[in-house]
Amino acid sequence: MTTEQPRARRPRRHFSMIRTFVLADFVTLGNGFAGAGTILAAMQYLATGQVHWMWVAFALMPLALVMDFLDGRIARWRFKKSPLGADLDSLADVISFGMAPAALAFAVGMRGALDVAVLLYFVACGISRLARFNVTSAELADPTGKVKYFEGTPIPTSLALVMVLAVATYMGRIGDALLGGTWEVGPLVMHPLVLLYAASGSAMISKTLRIPKL
Repeated sequence: MTTEQPRARRPRRHFSMIRTFVLADFVTLGNGFAGAGTILAAMQYLATGQVHWMWVAFALMPLALVMDFLDGRIARWRFKKSPLGADLDSLADVISFGMAPAALAFAVGMRGALDVAVLLYFVACGISRLARFNVTSAELADPTGKVKYFEGTPIPTSLALVMVLAVATYMGRIGDALLGGTWEVGPLVMHPLVLLYAASGSAMISKTLRIPKL
């Protein structure tokens, strides 16, 4: 009578998740790092009052956009996608083009109660827009798998808001002298500049806007 030999235990593989990453995923992480760096630089400005930190934050935003542009191109060029690719891209975009522009707006002076409500709305629209794209991308794709158009404006269009803030910073119109002035709505305060964020967020979740995907 033979006895069954115990199976040899397979050695544990450490960092197995990272081993599944392809080059495009690391580029996507670069997008997220740039967005997170923008937020931290804005916080550093609030802590120190040194305006050069705002310029560091502004400089990181185009870098995030370049990374966001490159990751999909690299994946198609190398014909390699990881199972985490789409989710990584969405999470990085939420940080870089949702939270980072909102943090910059807060840093330059949009800190009234109504300002904060609009900025939260803007971030919620960005999250919702990315979630909708992930769910509907398959039905919007052509036979090659390429999505032909976006429903609503893509979240990276929030970079236009950052450009407005950069101009305001260059003009010295931030903080108490924020470009556009201040509105008082009863006991609440709002800066009209924040309405650009309301418009951007609403455009992202629009069903009627169809933007061709390049």
